[in-house]
Amino acid sequence: MESRFATPVDMRASVFFDGPEAPARYSRFWMLLVLSSIIASAGVVADSTAAVIGAMIVAPLLGPIQGTMLATVLGDRANLIRSLLLVVAGAAVAVAIGFAIGLTVTGDVVTATNSQVAGRVSPRLIDLLAALGTGVVGSVALVRRDISDTLPGVAIAISLVPPLTVVGLTLEAGAVDEAFGALLLFVTNVVAIIATGIVVMSFYGVNKLSAVGADAVAAGGSRAASLRKPAVLLISMLIIIGIPLSLTSVEIGAKSIIERAVIEVIDDWSGDAGWRVQNIDYSGAELTIHLEGPLPVPDTASLETALADRGVDPQLVTVVLTPVYEVELGS
Repeated sequence: MESRFATPVDMRASVFFDGPEAPARYSRFWMLLVLSSIIASAGVVADSTAAVIGAMIVAPLLGPIQGTMLATVLGDRANLIRSLLLVVAGAAVAVAIGFAIGLTVTGDVVTATNSQVAGRVSPRLIDLLAALGTGVVGSVALVRRDISDTLPGVAIAISLVPPLTVVGLTLEAGAVDEAFGALLLFVTNVVAIIATGIVVMSFYGVNKLSAVGADAVAAGGSRAASLRKPAVLLISMLIIIGIPLSLTSVEIGAKSIIERAVIEVIDDWSGDAGWRVQNIDYSGAELTIHLEGPLPVPDTASLETALADRGVDPQLVTVVLTPVYEVELGS
């Protein structure tokens, strides 16, 4: 009966770009990367969740990232360098494609106008937690044949190419802060995959296998690869990444509290006059609230007082009042 566990040779064949099949693997990787980047960029520009999910499934970046992890576990320096270069080059191509598509569209693709961008430029600690969990599933799927069918779900959950295309689109729009946020999300996902993969591979004892090339693995070598240095490096990276993620989480939490207080005050203030909140925009620490309603325009002096009583600085809140005229035809 066939074992449910993949052999080292099987795992190497799944994620390494070496051996006689290397040219075909490279060809497939670059073709899928370009196509997935185009699909992701178009999906982000069109604000289409379905298209972005399709790009996640097609995207091939998970392979070389897992190759980086497996090469680290096995102590295979050649494949480690090869996989890392492939990840960096693939990321650069995805960013470039996003930038190029941004040049062809009318208007800037930024947080204020696009929900797909807004969901990828402010990563939080909860995103790191999700990436760690997804990385565990992807690594276990690499080790165990009986759950390898979960890899499409892993590709959707980990989201690698869409953040990179968002980096390109926001860079083209001049929104450098947003581009940095999307890049941070990508790096968070990559580090999470590698870190959890090393833990999973150590749990299954993969690091105790021979590390010197495919021939040595096939011959049944037994030298264990040391994980001390990569473990220290990855823990350090997780800590470094955790700092901006923590700051973003605190900032988003503070904004949510202020936004909730402002909305409650404005609902009370505008409700009697028949005005309604249409949308809310953030620009740094400032909050812009758009309302619509019938004439006359409500007095804003009482609103300033109510905001101050709730501990919100009125100078940070801008209210855009748009009168709505209703005309009955044929009366």
